[in-house]
Amino acid sequence: MQRVLFSMPGPALKARCQRGFTLIELLVALVLMAVMAALSWRGFDAMQRNQTNLARHSQEVLSLQNGLAQWTADLEAIETQPSQSSMDWDGRALRLLRRGSQSAGEGLYVVAWAQGQRAQGSVWLRWSSPPLTNRAQMLAAWSQAALWAQNPGEAERLREVIIAPMISWQIVYFRGGAWTNPLSSADQVSATPVTPAALGKVTSDVGTDEPKQEAAAGGGNGLIGTLIGGVPGAITPPAQAQTKTKTEALPDGVRLVLTLPDGGAVSGTLTRDWSRPGLGGS
Repeated sequence: MQRVLFSMPGPALKARCQRGFTLIELLVALVLMAVMAALSWRGFDAMQRNQTNLARHSQEVLSLQNGLAQWTADLEAIETQPSQSSMDWDGRALRLLRRGSQSAGEGLYVVAWAQGQRAQGSVWLRWSSPPLTNRAQMLAAWSQAALWAQNPGEAERLREVIIAPMISWQIVYFRGGAWTNPLSSADQVSATPVTPAALGKVTSDVGTDEPKQEAAAGGGNGLIGTLIGGVPGAITPPAQAQTKTKTEALPDGVRLVLTLPDGGAVSGTLTRDWSRPGLGGS
């Protein structure tokens, strides 16, 4: 039988087994952990910034797309009224008279597009009036739209929407078979003066049961004509609306040219053409 002998470890072996990390080894381990943490944080921060930029760019693209869609919708819904311009470009703002899109009896709206300085810088803006049900409201909203484009107050800014950052913009009309300057006076014609007496006559006709000629003609103009002229108790129009007005023949097409700043989701020059229905695609 072979005998196995076990002996207690000596002092040297015991000391070698109980020895821990040295200070240098701990420092090296801490430095390596710090470097790994820094690299991980930089990677996470870069990913977070990329997600933020992607979300911002997506929002800018969506806002611009919605703005261009609304621009087209406003032009498609232009409504004509006697002795009232339906589209006016004064070099600063484009004002439009349009019908509502919710229901037949909704009334008319005055909308305006302009460039303005806001907290974000130079931006493209859209302004809209509340629903209009009589001519006095329409004239007042038409004047308020021009005031908003020139020197807006708090009341006017409540009804504006910021579309997108913009450096500059340009409007060109297509008429007479060519693109022309909308500020030319070739298509400007004098309209019947709008006076308090004329407005009084319009409101006095409301009490009769005889349908108006415009309404009997059918179509959007007749219905809206009844709404504009057929509400009793119309307020007196502002002084600037009582003077002789000027109407402009609607162009066959409108070209929108936007200059967008660099650094955004969309930059450079953007052109959008629109043509009246029945005259070909835009």
